[in-house]
Amino acid sequence: MGKDKKEEAIFLRQKITLLRAFSLLIGSMVGSGIFISPKGVLKNTGTVGFSLVVWFACGLLSMFGALCYAELGTRITKSGGHYIYILETLGPLPSFLFLWAEFFAIRPANSAVVALAFGRYMLEPFFAPCAAPVPAVKLVSLMGYYMVLTLNSWSVTWSARLQTALSVVKLLALALIIVPGMMLLAQGHTENFQDAFDRESLVLDTLPLAFYAGMFAYSGWFQASFVREELVRPERNIPLAVIISVITVIVGYMLTNVSYYTVLGTQDVLASPAVAVSFVQRAFKSLISVVPVLVALSCFGTMNGGIFTFSRTLFVASREGQWPPLFSMIHIRRHTPLPAVMLMFPLVTAMVCVGDIYHLMNFFSFSRWLFIGLATLGLIVHRHRHPELHSPFKVPLFVPVSFTIICLFTVAMSFYSDPVSISIGCTVVLSGFPVYYVLIHRQMSDRCRNLFYYLTHKLQLLLEVVQQEIKTY
Repeated sequence: MGKDKKEEAIFLRQKITLLRAFSLLIGSMVGSGIFISPKGVLKNTGTVGFSLVVWFACGLLSMFGALCYAELGTRITKSGGHYIYILETLGPLPSFLFLWAEFFAIRPANSAVVALAFGRYMLEPFFAPCAAPVPAVKLVSLMGYYMVLTLNSWSVTWSARLQTALSVVKLLALALIIVPGMMLLAQGHTENFQDAFDRESLVLDTLPLAFYAGMFAYSGWFQASFVREELVRPERNIPLAVIISVITVIVGYMLTNVSYYTVLGTQDVLASPAVAVSFVQRAFKSLISVVPVLVALSCFGTMNGGIFTFSRTLFVASREGQWPPLFSMIHIRRHTPLPAVMLMFPLVTAMVCVGDIYHLMNFFSFSRWLFIGLATLGLIVHRHRHPELHSPFKVPLFVPVSFTIICLFTVAMSFYSDPVSISIGCTVVLSGFPVYYVLIHRQMSDRCRNLFYYLTHKLQLLLEVVQQEIKTY
């Protein structure tokens, strides 16, 4: 195909450089988590010392998972992240169950958590010292989410540029917490670290929920795998972006938590609706109006990264025949996967309207870590099945083995810790079985197929979308 024809063709172009991949990962990891999760980790461990141990362990576990995904990204050349890795290694049924859980539970709940954090921090300076009214928080949360949705429908380049800019904002927000905290620590403010490992306060039965809260803050290390086909030089840039970003975040998170505990006692953290705001009120009052805005922008970046990557999962699933074909179509002028971007709109809206941050977090964490564990199990299976396949990036076998065991063990333990939320999450996953056998495994009748094609055609005309014209994998 000539150069002019390729320029005119409709397909997802390789526009994500190493810097943009790094920004996507930093922008997805450093979001609401570090500003929400300290409370969740502390509540479920009981002590400052053990909460810091959990934060470091979550960082190490994230690095193990990120290295596994970096190898999967060099072995499997398609975009789609968890979905495509499970499909290519374990088969169509588990991949469809993931897709089902991802669409109806994991992604909308995750997006709702981040959107609610955005709304809360955005309004915090206007209502301090009181808490912002819940309806106002939800309204601002939805407005922020809709802005990101519109941007991702409009342009891949602009959403990637926004992600890069907001990554700088996120690191600045962390620095504004770390620097004053470290200065106070150097001055000898260590009273909150006395009896940091008090065994009487340690809570073992809710430890999996502490890990969920910590891993939620780190979650995002897998985002580069969702846009693999849009990466420039993916064999080199996926491992590089993953390693640099995860190390940066581990160091940043550990220092941020030490800063929190230097200024705030255990009860202060547990009582705070917004830990970062409470920290600034106590340590750095001149920045009381700045930090909540930086944190809100940080959450905005996480929403942007989430929409950017999840739309690619639907795009790839549609291309693989496990989702309606409309969602593998691209806007004829914008070159964005418009139908896939827009599909999340109703579910996220519903979850923001009815949800509470911590219940939503436990609800989607079960499904997310179950399938991430299955994806890394798939890496072990893929290596065994294809020993002849040369991978430019390879991790030692103990990394995927230990990561898979920890993921699946934590998932099993969480049934004991929060049976109600986890049972709901499990029910959502299992409800995908009959859907798979009715819609995917069995063939549709001619009447249903004709109606389906008619609706697809009408929506295609309305949205101005067509199938991708160039194969990108």
